[in-house]
Amino acid sequence: MSVRHSTTGVLLLSALIGIPLPSHAAEAMNGRIEIIGEYRYAARESESVADAKALACREAWRQAVTTSSLYREYTVAVIDSPLLRELSSTLANRHVHDPQIVEQTERGRTVSCRVQGYLQTDESARVIRTQLTSGPLATEGMDQNRALRLLTVKEDASGIIAIQYQALKRLDWLGTHYQGGLRESADIMVDFYDEQGLLMKTERYPARRTVTGDDVMNPGAIAVLKATKPAGSKTYRVWLVK
Repeated sequence: MSVRHSTTGVLLLSALIGIPLPSHAAEAMNGRIEIIGEYRYAARESESVADAKALACREAWRQAVTTSSLYREYTVAVIDSPLLRELSSTLANRHVHDPQIVEQTERGRTVSCRVQGYLQTDESARVIRTQLTSGPLATEGMDQNRALRLLTVKEDASGIIAIQYQALKRLDWLGTHYQGGLRESADIMVDFYDEQGLLMKTERYPARRTVTGDDVMNPGAIAVLKATKPAGSKTYRVWLVK
């Protein structure tokens, strides 16, 4: 309520004395707010620069959302880290308007990404309220691309994450190297975050039926991948390359 009164006061004062409207107030009139984020990431030797840049930009968008006044206002009393991470990812991936990558840099193995976009205030507030009320999204059928479908994700007491997935295409790791350009799509990605919610590392796991790897997974075949949380990791996110 106080925000509305403040904005109204600025509008009236600007109209009366002819002072140009501040940019944040002008955006409020249009029903949207600007968000800006930046993230720097040190890529591992085994990681391609392209993958590192994509990760940096993805995290930059998430930080742009979490540092926005709208997000902070609605989540200030929420302490559920997995829920907040799911919420920020939902907003960053689906509800940013006019997204722009402002700058990308590369210095050795360190890359950075700076982004800028807008959140529609009413739309974003509705998404936040809905997700905070309903809780984290269900893990059943949580993600899918043209090669794989994630079915369930469960963590045991020892920190082992069991990821059950299903092949949607024929995946022949040794013989055909995923014919039709499926090699990257048939990798399962896991982001690991520390207790502050900062990204620690991203691991890429090839979709194989067993640890040693079956030669072929036919469409419809179901397998389980097991990943170990690194020391210091509190939360994680499992996803597929689109």
